[in-house]
Amino acid sequence: MVSLGDAHKQFIDNLKSKSRASATILAYGKDIEQLVKYLESQGKTDPSVVETTDLASFMQKLADEHYTPKSISRKTNSTKTFFKFLKVSSLINNDPATKLEHPKFENKPPRILTQLEYRSFRDAARADVRMLAVIEVLLQTGVRIGELAKLRVEDLDLENLTLHVPPFEDTRERIIPLNKSAAEAVKNYLPHRAKTPNHALFVTKTGRPLLIRNIRTAIDRYFKVAGIKNVKLNDLRHTWVAFQLQAGVPMTMVSKLAGHKRLSTTEKYLQFIQGQTVEGKVKLEEL
Repeated sequence: MVSLGDAHKQFIDNLKSKSRASATILAYGKDIEQLVKYLESQGKTDPSVVETTDLASFMQKLADEHYTPKSISRKTNSTKTFFKFLKVSSLINNDPATKLEHPKFENKPPRILTQLEYRSFRDAARADVRMLAVIEVLLQTGVRIGELAKLRVEDLDLENLTLHVPPFEDTRERIIPLNKSAAEAVKNYLPHRAKTPNHALFVTKTGRPLLIRNIRTAIDRYFKVAGIKNVKLNDLRHTWVAFQLQAGVPMTMVSKLAGHKRLSTTEKYLQFIQGQTVEGKVKLEEL
């Protein structure tokens, strides 16, 4: 008999063997650790004796502790994935999570910067050549922060105005066009880049790769400088997708450049740009 604790370890090892994103593995790990502790407190240490009612009780406990429906839904998904793994691995005969229901909640629409916020954000970093280059690449290519942190100098092709985005964990490799704004910002940054044998495109003053947390902190600082509220770094990616679609770029192309795994992910943005007049459409090069 395998214990819940051992099953948890096997589950995490399985995720790692499939090269799942480190953030995904961490999230699943914490969710299932919390579930296992609860079940053990109820005298359930053998996964084969866990019932749907046990899992529903855990979710109700979370609700009583004021977890949001969205958080509970995520933990429900983690629970379903965990027990599906146990069933496929023949560690249990019946999957108690199959009938576990997600709580109902409304997804908040993505935060898309207005044209005024877009310009104000860029203007706030004009005096910082490195962060302006970071901001322009994020705004003009829609890359994820993890992808940006992994960019190498050789991923830039300033002659053909393209950016090679290497695969990052479970994201897709792709080539993205660089527009004038992004290309000029990067060109201006390169002479100021610290001399280092490190190939990372964005580095610190001592030549070390600029870490995700460094980028996030700097971006948040410039949001405040620009006076933009209720915005997160990932909203820059949302803005890029919305602006591309609003400018008339074919959805299939936007989906490919964004690295979306499903076209339906890109399609969801259409509801947030519908109703725009031709005069109101974003002209990307002017931004």
